[in-house]
Amino acid sequence: MEVLLAVAALAVTVGVTLGWSHRAAPAAGGVAGVVVALGTGAVDGAALEAAARELWRPLVTIASVMTMTSAARELGLFERLAALIGPRTRGPVRHAFRVVFVLAALSAAILSNDATILVLTPAVIELLRTVYPRRHPQFVVPFAFAVFYAAGVAPLVVGNPMNLVVADRAGIGFNEYALRMIPVAVAGWVTAYLVLARLYRDVLADEAPALGAWPRSPPLPRAAWLVVAAVAAVMVAYPLVSFLDGPLWAVACVGAVACVAAAATAGVRPAAIAGGVSWEILPFLVGVLVVATALEGAGVVGALADLYADTPAPLATIGGVAAVGSAVLNNHPMALLGALAIERAGGGTPEILAALVGGDLGPRLLPIGSLAGLLWLAALRRAGVTIGVLTFVRTGALVTAPALAVSLAVLWLVTRL
Repeated sequence: MEVLLAVAALAVTVGVTLGWSHRAAPAAGGVAGVVVALGTGAVDGAALEAAARELWRPLVTIASVMTMTSAARELGLFERLAALIGPRTRGPVRHAFRVVFVLAALSAAILSNDATILVLTPAVIELLRTVYPRRHPQFVVPFAFAVFYAAGVAPLVVGNPMNLVVADRAGIGFNEYALRMIPVAVAGWVTAYLVLARLYRDVLADEAPALGAWPRSPPLPRAAWLVVAAVAAVMVAYPLVSFLDGPLWAVACVGAVACVAAAATAGVRPAAIAGGVSWEILPFLVGVLVVATALEGAGVVGALADLYADTPAPLATIGGVAAVGSAVLNNHPMALLGALAIERAGGGTPEILAALVGGDLGPRLLPIGSLAGLLWLAALRRAGVTIGVLTFVRTGALVTAPALAVSLAVLWLVTRL
């Protein structure tokens, strides 16, 4: 009975989050899951209090990173980033494709993977329609996938909200995470790019240059460069503060305040920046942790822990289970279930990182694997681009399987150096 109640709480959380097409869906899903878990006795009030105590630092960091990203978006930095692709369209299409992938990967690493996917994808599609007025229909799907898959394994812990929550829980600092995950992310990027380029080789073999108008690229206001400077300062401060055992959340807060202040000098109201922050993800994360606690008490985590403890290849097993579980259950609850199971099985940093690699890449397998994937498909539909479920699943399997295998192999190597 306990298992059924805990699974019901998880089903409500994920069902509301992914089934309700509203911005407030994640928050509503998190709250609904907590209500079900508390109402059925799967957890008590102490679990909710413990979740709040455990999560406040990563949640503050996540909110601050989203604030910096929102300020950058309001000042047109993502549109300028997309405009950088323009000059490469005057040659073979594969050159522009390569630049799109690299820019998406870098922006996802520095700011946020979800924001990069959701903001850069429509900007790139609009660019393609401008520079390829006749040929763009054959290019939009490969380029959209390039943005989606470039946001792969987060090389920095602040690049993915779930990675930050799990790493903070496991006591993995910024520098320790980056030292191991940057090479993993690079290996995953290269693999994903090569597979995508192979899949769409016929389209990318087009040698004719773009004949359309150059994309509009108005000069950035001074405030935008101040935001760039603030983000750069934060990126420099993260490893220094981590080395000194200081709080990352404080660095992120200072960066967020600086970005809001800089945007204000260009007339961007703080309310506009706040409106671009996904506040709904914060109660969702709290709710997911409470539901994961209920599943732990019901024995689900114990069964997963037994599997992890008995496997002869822990990194491959954990990464594979995390990827499939993330695709089916959603990456957020799966990440916390995996973290709890690894703790119980006596695993350490390598095992936690393997779970995060699977959780970062797994949502590419099915649209329901992440909220970002569903929002990406919705954004494409609004732009008049349709990617069917079968195309999503087929491309996801062909790209994710080798990227996951290579990423886990590199993780195995770097954790033994």
